Parts: sequence; C-alpha cells; structure tokens
Amino acid sequence: MTLADNVGRALRALREAAGLSLSELARQSGVGKATLSELESGRRNPTLETLYALTTALGVPLSAVLPAPDGGGPAAVVSGQAVDAVLITRFTAAEATTELYRMTIRPGAAQRSAAHTPGTVEHLVVLAGTAVVGGEGRERTVRAGRSYTWPADEPHTYAAKGSAPVDAVLVMTYSPAAPARLSS
Repeated sequence: MTLADNVGRALRALREAAGLSLSELARQSGVGKATLSELESGRRNPTLETLYALTTALGVPLSAVLPAPDGGGPAAVVSGQAVDAVLITRFTAAEATTELYRMTIRPGAAQRSAAHTPGTVEHLVVLAGTAVVGGEGRERTVRAGRSYTWPADEPHTYAAKGSAPVDAVLVMTYSPAAPARLSS
C-alpha cells in the first residue's frame, strides 16, 4: 500500500469519527474539497503543509495519518516546501503524544508552518548544517550539535542557512491541551 493510500484511509476514518462531512473538514482546514477528496481516495500525494492543516483541524497529531514506522515497509517520507520528514516513532501516554522525526531542511526555501493544535511544542536538534527555526519573528539560528525548542501552536518557520542542507531530529510533543484521538 502506498503512502497516499495509507494517508487517505486514515484521513477518512478520522473525519468520519469526528462526524465531519468532507465539506466541513475542507472549510475548517482551508484545504480545498477536491483536494481532500483526492487525498482520501489515495489519488493524490499529500504534502506536509496539507497534512498539518488537516490534522490540526481534526485535533490530532500528524502521526495519526502516517503509516506506523514499524510497518515493515520502507519509511514514509512526507515533504513540504523546504522540509523532508520521516516519522521514526511515536509514543502516546495520558500526559502527551510525542513524535520523533528525522528531517532534512533543503536550502533555498523556507517552510512556513501554520499553528498546530494548542499546547504543541517542537524541539529541533541539528545534526549537520545550520538551521533558522522558531516562531515567526523570533527565529533562532541553530548550528550542528545545538538544539532549540519553541511553541508550535503559533506560526513558525524552518530554513537552512547557507547553501548546505540541514540534517536534524525533530521531537514534537502534543500536550493534553491538544487531545490525541489516536490509538497507538
């Protein structure tokens, strides 16, 4: 089964469980109804930006629509304007849902992420290269071997500084304020 198929099935199940019509989820997420329909049917490859818009509207972590990392197949890479991310693992407890991603920030473009569900925090550890990340207007330059944490329930940015890509690990934590309707 392809990434598009897995994501489509998960999106449809979450939308139906939330009691939302296709039109209502499209309205709440700002994603076109035709795009959402194509995603749910597995006919369209999802972008990182689109998945975040939909999962935020549904009130679930991004990993709720991604195939489990231990599924036996190749890791699913989800790409955005400047970021390629692979879900490594997720852990769900009463206190929080935590996701671990291996990511690359490509040079020459900035990834602007809309606010995620309330209480979401991101922690980036840069392995190679130099990143510019954080809340809009409060971005920080983070070099290899360093890390930065910021609230991700507000708009934020990822960019590579210079001409080299950035290799990093991203830890996302969704607090109880961000209900995880996910069965791990």
